[in-house]
Amino acid sequence: MQTLKRYKWTWLLLLLAVIMAVYLAVKSFDFVGEKLPVIGQVQDFSLENVDGKQISLADTAGKARLVYFFFTVCPDVCPITTYMLSETQDILVKDGSFGKDVEFVSISFDPKNDTREAIKAFADKFHVDYNGWYFLRGDQEQVRKLAAESFKVLIYGTSKDDFAHANLIGLVDKNNQLRGLYEAGDTENVTPEFLARTVKKLARE
Repeated sequence: MQTLKRYKWTWLLLLLAVIMAVYLAVKSFDFVGEKLPVIGQVQDFSLENVDGKQISLADTAGKARLVYFFFTVCPDVCPITTYMLSETQDILVKDGSFGKDVEFVSISFDPKNDTREAIKAFADKFHVDYNGWYFLRGDQEQVRKLAAESFKVLIYGTSKDDFAHANLIGLVDKNNQLRGLYEAGDTENVTPEFLARTVKKLARE
């Protein structure tokens, strides 16, 4: 009870974020007869990859992308969602679009614990194909700002002991525009097959 009281504003803000995400997700699912709406423009960034190279938004431009914010010691949603993305990766590898027309970007918001080595160890558990999947890290406030302003993903807390975050997957087009937001916990609708189909369709625009 004390924990709930202590973080009540955090949970209220997260609830508002989820409500917004549900609204945007409903609009994002309407992808049959018309193009997805442009939700916003993704701001530029420069973050460190697992091999120590700086990766900017421009390095991933020209392809449709799925973007996810995570931390490696997350006790629940992050590993589950990363596993779902790895299954999506497998579908795209089979048809030859992964790394060619489609890329994934996973961004850590816990630089204190998520060293390059820790992130690579986490990613390797999910047989990540680094030819089409960036795992990035950087300044916590920079990442928090990127998540909130470009992807409507709110992140609260400053350490692994008190993090709270929206579990959303962003869909970004070739021109760095956010075109979809998907609640990863909605496993009835947000499946590896759905994500693969949607990101490939966006890549063909």
